[in-house]
Amino acid sequence: MNDNDERPVTIITGRVWRKKGGKPEGAHIMLVAPDDDTAVRMALDALAKEGYAEAELDQIGDMQGEPEDEPHISAYQGALEGEVSIVTFNEPF
Repeated sequence: MNDNDERPVTIITGRVWRKKGGKPEGAHIMLVAPDDDTAVRMALDALAKEGYAEAELDQIGDMQGEPEDEPHISAYQGALEGEVSIVTFNEPF
C-alpha cells in the first residue's frame, strides 16, 4: 500500500466494563492498524488508558466506507488521523 491508497479503518465491536462485575456497555472501536493482532492490542491499550477494567471483543473487520451518523462519523475521522476512537452505548439485554 502506498501513500496514495486509502487506508482502511478497522472496526472492533464488543462490550466493555468500567469496573469488574459492573454494568456492560456496547463498544465500537475504530482505528487504522497494519493487521488484526495489532488492532486488537491497540484497542485494548486504548480501553485501559480510558479506565475500562474489562473488555470482551466480538468481531473485527474493515469498514466499507464512512459511516452516516454521529458519533461514528467523528470516530471514523479520528481513526483516519491516527487515533484509536472508542464509541460506547447502552447495550440492551
